[in-house]
Amino acid sequence: MKLYTRNGDDGGTVLFDGTRVRKCDRRVDAYGMVDELNAHVGVAAALASQQSTDATIRVLHERLTQIQSELFTIGAELATPAESKNRDKISHTQPEQAVRLEAWIDEASEPLAPLRSFVLPGGGLLASQLHVCRTVCRRAERGVVALSAETEISPPVLVFLNRLSDLFFAWARLANHAAGVADVPWSDSTS
Repeated sequence: MKLYTRNGDDGGTVLFDGTRVRKCDRRVDAYGMVDELNAHVGVAAALASQQSTDATIRVLHERLTQIQSELFTIGAELATPAESKNRDKISHTQPEQAVRLEAWIDEASEPLAPLRSFVLPGGGLLASQLHVCRTVCRRAERGVVALSAETEISPPVLVFLNRLSDLFFAWARLANHAAGVADVPWSDSTS
């Protein structure tokens, strides 16, 4: 099977149910943002695997890989209109997944000092990449919210993305903590 099909040369693409749409369609944009997020999570997982001597980071690596699979499921959901006959052929995001993310946020936050100010995205390389994941996740969430203004989107998808960006923030702080790198507090340079 060839990697290229030439079917998209005219600016169109096909959704999971066979519907042909323009590549600038809001649905394609939304699942494209989720795909981009997934690629950034892959970079974070690769960085975490390089630090696998730390037990905290080993667990983080496993969870990042799990998140990638769940983002792939979200992409499939977004690529399949709610009214599609193929809707029952794909996996769906469940409310319990967001509850699990909340538990992971609490677990990641436990060893950290309480926040006393905003922190700048950065620190170690893994933490910096997790901050990139957080911001790309927020953009993907905005894209899915925009799509939800036009068509039905499964509510657990929106909740998952909202919780996931919070998790990336907690994990960024945890990665810095595990590396012995302090959070960089924001200071208002205009005052």
